[in-house]
Amino acid sequence: MRIPWSWMTEYCDPDLEPGVLAEKLAMTGTEVERVVTVGPPSADGFVIGKVKSAEPHPDADRLSVCAVDDGEGTRTIVCGAPNVEAGQTVVVARPGAVMPDGTKIRKAKLRGVASEGMICSESELGLGIESDGILALGEDLVTTRGAGAGKPVLPGTAADDVLPLCEPVLELEVTPNRTDCFSLYGVARETHAITGAELAPAPWNVADPLPVGVTDGRVSISVADPEGCPRFTARVYEDVQVGPSPLWLRSRLIAAGQRPINNVVDITNYVMWLTGQPMHAYDLDRIPGGELEVRRSKAGESIATLDGAEHDLPEGTILVCDRDGPAGIGGVMGGSASEVSEQTTTVLMEAATWNGPAILRASRDLNLRSEASSRFEKQLHPELALRAQAVAGSLMDELCGANGGEGLIDVYVPLAESAPVRLRAGRVERVLGLEIDPGEQVRALEALGFGVEPEGDDLLVTVPPDRWFDVTREIDLVEEVGRVSDLDRRLPATLPSGPGRVGRLSRQQVLQRRAEDSLREAGFSEIVGWSFTDPGETGRLRLAAPDHRAGAVTLSNPLSEDQSVMRTTLLGSLLGAARRNLARGAAGVALFESGRVYLPAGEPGPGPLGGDFPGNWGPPVNEPQRLCLVATGAIDPDSWNQAPVQTDFFLVKGVLERLAAGLGIEVEVRAPDDPSDQPFLHPVRSGEVLSNGR
Repeated sequence: MRIPWSWMTEYCDPDLEPGVLAEKLAMTGTEVERVVTVGPPSADGFVIGKVKSAEPHPDADRLSVCAVDDGEGTRTIVCGAPNVEAGQTVVVARPGAVMPDGTKIRKAKLRGVASEGMICSESELGLGIESDGILALGEDLVTTRGAGAGKPVLPGTAADDVLPLCEPVLELEVTPNRTDCFSLYGVARETHAITGAELAPAPWNVADPLPVGVTDGRVSISVADPEGCPRFTARVYEDVQVGPSPLWLRSRLIAAGQRPINNVVDITNYVMWLTGQPMHAYDLDRIPGGELEVRRSKAGESIATLDGAEHDLPEGTILVCDRDGPAGIGGVMGGSASEVSEQTTTVLMEAATWNGPAILRASRDLNLRSEASSRFEKQLHPELALRAQAVAGSLMDELCGANGGEGLIDVYVPLAESAPVRLRAGRVERVLGLEIDPGEQVRALEALGFGVEPEGDDLLVTVPPDRWFDVTREIDLVEEVGRVSDLDRRLPATLPSGPGRVGRLSRQQVLQRRAEDSLREAGFSEIVGWSFTDPGETGRLRLAAPDHRAGAVTLSNPLSEDQSVMRTTLLGSLLGAARRNLARGAAGVALFESGRVYLPAGEPGPGPLGGDFPGNWGPPVNEPQRLCLVATGAIDPDSWNQAPVQTDFFLVKGVLERLAAGLGIEVEVRAPDDPSDQPFLHPVRSGEVLSNGR
């Protein structure tokens, strides 16, 4: 979730640096991954200018020589844009200004004419995806930022007082339960709660209230699956003028990571970012008979979506359909058949509530993720649909000149009433170990949007729609109070009490580390292999029943087929590592691994020195510790005074005897009684290692 700084601070300005607020948000449970900058790295050198004249370049057909007033005087700028002309108000990059791509503007000669700066386009400023020419600002501009907000814009005015240049953007990693932080206003409310900065009224409360539950003869909406779609609201807009959005809206969407399309579609994205409620716009004239039905998909149905792809729909997917078939995948993406275009004059604006698990399943089945589905799958409250419609209505009137008709069509299955949650007196202190004044508890909860009514010493707390599915119990309220109460600063620093004894390694840990050190001293390198392996590994090692190592434990949710069972021996990962090293030109390999293997519960494993032992048979898997080594090629490199030492049976035998001596064990090596016990070893050039006959 990307939060443009200038947009968020319209609703709550904490008077802090973005990095400082990011740290405060992280400390209260809203993790900020990073703070990035959209546009130039600095606004220095970017000013508003006035084009006084634009004459053709004497030696280049596509260049113009412009005289531009930038507040310090008139400077000559050679411009290649086809739309530059006298009288325009433009953005000028003076020499020394640094562009978003890192280019530094310098004085230069272009075809023999000196140029003292650059007249900028939207894309060059980072305010647009692409542009055909320079950014021409309108007349009668006023500053929108800085201390002098509202003043007339004159040549020489800093460009960042008019445009969102050098825009800080907070990139949030929102947890699934916090659907309120998937809205810009929700993050502003969080900022208000943790900093005490003033919070502006919610944008849906400022808009004129809409008549709800009206009927419109041009539109018929039916919901055959109220469980999948508890609420479907729609509003008809006539006399819609579709065109590019104003610069302020386009720049905000770009900073938020959205691509501007046209004013109608941009309004739906703007409202989604502001309120957290996704919306969808239909060209009503392209919906046969104005009839829409919400239902589940049938076998064999498909749809062409707005991204230009054709999707075969799994049976049971929630759809919005017209007479001709699917017109949109509910909560995921609309269909191209009723897409808003430049020819659209009548728009049906939808804001619906969908069943979260059903949307998650549909987006996964179709491999189709969208900003809408990422919100709906976490389950939104039906009240958010009315908020979005209220904000969208104001913007449709302002930006599209649209007439909103009679009011809002609302097909709704009401949620069951939820009783207020009781927060008992003293409960916060008992849980947190910190005394927080009851008045401070009330202020914290109200700042987060909760309604609070005292009842004796207790508090009755009404949960707002934003937190309906998140805050359901008393302990949730304790968490809300605690996380915005500066616990990191207020909790005293104390040391844990205890007898003061220092922990020591167990006997098994001491022996394991001594064995590992012995192999390192012998020239072996330790590796750490995957605990998962592929089902064919036991077959490649010729392990078969009744050998307990042949029965691998299967994972219920594997990462891949190659990692779908648990290893029963360390040999697979060691041999794989040796193969990869030799294939890349290694002269020799000497590797060991110390780790656990995973045997079916109840199966005894061979002891460290051979023979069976009970081990830890606890369910569901036996996990004995193993030590394994592999060596091949030259284990010691060639040097001036000795030839390389080649690995053979006797070298490995010596390493094992050294290992045993370090552990205080006497061993002997002899030919195996039954070579088939270890079917992966050579039947003649192999040996058994015994200690006291075991």
